[in-house]
Amino acid sequence: MKEIGERKKPLDNRLGISGWIWAGRYSLERYLYTLQRISGLALILYGIIHLIANGFRIAGGESWESIMSVFEHPGFTVGEYLVFAAFIFHSLNGARLILQQVGLTLGRPKPPVYPYTHALRRRRPIVLGMGMLIIALLAVVLFDFIV
Repeated sequence: MKEIGERKKPLDNRLGISGWIWAGRYSLERYLYTLQRISGLALILYGIIHLIANGFRIAGGESWESIMSVFEHPGFTVGEYLVFAAFIFHSLNGARLILQQVGLTLGRPKPPVYPYTHALRRRRPIVLGMGMLIIALLAVVLFDFIV
C-alpha cells in the first residue's frame, strides 16, 4: 500500500523531440483544431492592422502614401500570401467543422466487428480532399504572386 507522501514515478518520454510535432496519441483532428484557432487569431490580428492602416486615409494623402510605401516591402508580400493561406484554411476547415457538427460527414455508425475502423478512417477521404483543395488554391495564389 502507498504511503501518503509517496509520489508517482514520472512517465518516460518515449516520443522525444518528435513528440512536439506529432504527439502520438493526438489525432489529425486535434492538430486541425489547433491550426483553426491559430489561423483565426492571425486573421483577427490582420484585421486590426488593416483597420489601423486604413485609418491613415483620414489623416490625409501624405500619411497614406507613407504607410503604403512601408507596405511595398517584399516581406509584406509574403505576409499577404500567408494571410490568404490562413483565410483559405480557416474557411475550408470551418466548413468541414460545420458539416461535422451537423453530422453530415460522420457517416452511419458501424457495428463493432473486427477489424475495427474508427471515424478518422471513414472521414480520411474528406480530409485529404480538403487538404488537396487548400494546396491547389495556395499554389494558384503563389503562382499569381510570382508572375
